[in-house]
Amino acid sequence: MAVSMRDLDPAFQGAGQKSAIEIWRIENFRPVLVPKSSHGKFFTGDSYVILKTTALKSGALRHDIHYWLGKDTSQDEAGAAAIKTVELDAALGGRAVQYREMQGHETEKFLSYFKPCIIPQEGGISSGFKHAEAQEHKTRLYVCKGKHVVHVKEVSFARSSLNHDDIFILDTKSKIFQFNGSNSSIQERAKALEVVQYIKDTYHDGKCEVAAIEDGKLMADAETGEFWGFFGGFAPLPRKTASDEDKSIDAIPTKLFSVEKGQAEPVEADSLIRELLDTNKCYILDCGLEVFVWMGRNTALDERKIASGAAEELVRGLNRPKSHIIRVIEGFETVMFRSKFDSWPQSANVAVSEDGRGKVAALLKRQGVNVKGLLKAAPAKEEPQPYIDCTGNLQVWRVNGQEKTLLPASDQSKFYSGDCYIFQYSYPGDDKEEHLIGTWFGKQSVEEDQASAISQTSKMVESLKFLPVQARIYEGNEPILFFSIFQSFIIFKGGLSDGYKKHVADTELPDATYTDEGLALFRVQGSGPENMQAIQVEPVASSLNSSYCYILHSGSTVFTWSGSLTTPEDQELVERQLDLIKPNLQSKPQKEGTESEQFWELLGGKSEYSSQKIGRDAESDPHLFSCTFTKGDLKVTEIYNFNQDDLMTEDIFVLDCHSDIFVWVGQQVDSKTKIHALTIGEKFLGRDFLLEKLSSEAPIYIVMEGSEPSFFTRFFTWDSAKSGMHGNSFQRKLAIVKNGGTPTSDKPKRRAPVSYSGRSAVPEKSQRSRSMSFSPDRVRVRGRSPAFNALAATFESSNARNLSTPPPVVGKLYPKSVTPDSSKLASRSAAIAALTASFEQRPRETIIPRSIKVSPEAPKQKPETNNKEHSMSSRIEALTIEEDVKEGEAEDEEGLPIHPYERLKTSSSDPVAEIDVTKRETYLSAEEFREKFGMAKEAFYKLPKWKQNKLKMALQLF
Repeated sequence: MAVSMRDLDPAFQGAGQKSAIEIWRIENFRPVLVPKSSHGKFFTGDSYVILKTTALKSGALRHDIHYWLGKDTSQDEAGAAAIKTVELDAALGGRAVQYREMQGHETEKFLSYFKPCIIPQEGGISSGFKHAEAQEHKTRLYVCKGKHVVHVKEVSFARSSLNHDDIFILDTKSKIFQFNGSNSSIQERAKALEVVQYIKDTYHDGKCEVAAIEDGKLMADAETGEFWGFFGGFAPLPRKTASDEDKSIDAIPTKLFSVEKGQAEPVEADSLIRELLDTNKCYILDCGLEVFVWMGRNTALDERKIASGAAEELVRGLNRPKSHIIRVIEGFETVMFRSKFDSWPQSANVAVSEDGRGKVAALLKRQGVNVKGLLKAAPAKEEPQPYIDCTGNLQVWRVNGQEKTLLPASDQSKFYSGDCYIFQYSYPGDDKEEHLIGTWFGKQSVEEDQASAISQTSKMVESLKFLPVQARIYEGNEPILFFSIFQSFIIFKGGLSDGYKKHVADTELPDATYTDEGLALFRVQGSGPENMQAIQVEPVASSLNSSYCYILHSGSTVFTWSGSLTTPEDQELVERQLDLIKPNLQSKPQKEGTESEQFWELLGGKSEYSSQKIGRDAESDPHLFSCTFTKGDLKVTEIYNFNQDDLMTEDIFVLDCHSDIFVWVGQQVDSKTKIHALTIGEKFLGRDFLLEKLSSEAPIYIVMEGSEPSFFTRFFTWDSAKSGMHGNSFQRKLAIVKNGGTPTSDKPKRRAPVSYSGRSAVPEKSQRSRSMSFSPDRVRVRGRSPAFNALAATFESSNARNLSTPPPVVGKLYPKSVTPDSSKLASRSAAIAALTASFEQRPRETIIPRSIKVSPEAPKQKPETNNKEHSMSSRIEALTIEEDVKEGEAEDEEGLPIHPYERLKTSSSDPVAEIDVTKRETYLSAEEFREKFGMAKEAFYKLPKWKQNKLKMALQLF
């Protein structure tokens, strides 16, 4: 598409360069930027253009453009808004989705930008943005519709406006009444209360009474009588009649039109297929409620404007104001658009590149416009993080039919591909011990064992009153959280269960179960001692990969093989895993390209093999869906721009992160539906609503309201006081609105989620020892399994048999697992008590917690030292003691020195000493912080932790 500066309105220069909402009002047919202080304020006589820019985890920017048309706007202004939207898309590279929004019939995506609602004001340009003079409060009646976002419309202040199906808000001078129609749902009533709170804050300065009136309950209630008094007393309500606006137009058959010379010409076809769309043309797909305009990549800007005008004419001609017009560009079609076609190839044969956006950016740059936001930024390299305390207690059972066998500590990280396992992980939470109970299915496991594992796991969760998180994990799709819990994980071929053995016998396949004396090849992977795996693969050359290291053994002969693309850290992991698989034999190191003949002979000769790392589904930007599950049928509704308040206690939600999904179950969900939570997760993966090629074997976590773990809450700005409250969602929110604040709860607020930095994955909060309630025979410290601790003692002995194996890392990251003596614990307790006393010398309410360093660095310890007292002393001196910092709170800067950004960067040539390296940004001045982050510290700390870390990584402060 050819673009020239004459096509681009100057008002759009520099738009869409960062994550934000930008709004322009059409004044004299030109867009005029609306100040941020007036966002959400719309006038019925005006037209607006709204740009929502979202920064994706990939580093790219996504743009959604909406044009909002007030009910009293002129046709000319509406046409100008439609055309300017096409121009804005061109300025952004020609890939944004564009939505037409009619007042009273806005899309849920649009309304989600302005939570809890928008209430358009009468008037237009002549009255807009002028401070209205104080005037007498006018009593108004509003109708509210919507379970996830609320459509608010002012209606006539008359009894005839009320009905049993909707919710109404009566705004009087001294009191706001919410009238709940008897046929409305709890969720709708709760959402309407958010509108009540908005009206209270916006029009009453937060100072007025609130009353909830229940339709049909005419007990001697003073507030009910007061409400009906405004309508001349109680009388039965009329039955609701369907208005023109309420009539559905979904019955209109789907039709495809080609835009020829400004006219919509029908396309004759037996079925809708992608091949009908020509890249040199524009098309209109009329689906009734949605009217799509599809624009080929090779169409000119004027052609796109003409096609948009034709769609406007089509909608107006059929007299159906409820129709949404959605404009999409070839190669960037929405899921909804693609789903209208009988067949749509996974990847259309369209050359989509950055060329268009690059040309526009170059054009604007010559005009002196900052265009960095128009080009795709390089994604920050982000190590996967477990977001869980890894110092807890682990128990593992192997499933055999309807039975399960508890594995000894030495074997619980050794799984067979033909078996199923149940694991229970208990770890220190913020206010209680938390539990994760899950199943692991080997690739060769049988259905009988899988069904038994699920059944027994569900009973274990039920026995703990549904408090634990339940997980379903398949071999090959394990999340980083799983590997971090198991630490040194090995998968052997074959299986030990009766079901697996019977399957092998029935199919007359050779039993491939691993034997210590046989021929075996293991691929070693991971990021460190706290996360390393050895996966048994076929012992043939084609199983090798230049990006990994391998262990090959046959009887007493052991080889280690290092691919040409591996690092010293990878090679160290091989040595560590070797001592778990073959602890008593000397290995023969092999480097890619210099292998011995014996090595190739064991693998059956040379052959080609890969050099690419094995791909894993990356975590993507999360999407939240509300789920309805009836008679085995799953229906979902996406919640846009979601937050914690969108999780309603009567419903089930799915949080889709692509690499894994979470099924959140509200406390008020009926028990019959609760037991189908896993089925809902499996059906969600199977349906793949976003057409994102979800794996049916992606991990599923089932999370119960009130027991949300940090690896779930990290996607929200989380307040534990809101989760797990008693009562339905309406009762909860009514208490908040009436009390004017957050509900009181005995439950302590959840701290900020555990956050990790760098490869070592050490949490920002201080390292915890195991809860004393944990089994004493399993002393477990981050990065070291019991088996590994036993081997560490062998390494540290002067008589160690394998001198080629480097000693394990012994330091503050991976301290030895020892039993602390009481005197050392007493010293530690005294130190913490002294610190606590120093905090309490100041008034508590004025203190925002911040981290305090006890010792900047642990003293170095000789590898051969095996002195428990010395090891424990080192561990205590290495501790960083932190008070809790609630997510969303800025940290107190009192007493913190200010340092320049260049010295705080991780790559600084002159780094600052004696700082908390996990919170480098806190040492920036307020001015430099705003310059680098583009926001104030207060706004930064309101972001979810994962977003904070992403911004810090981009600035080399993480």
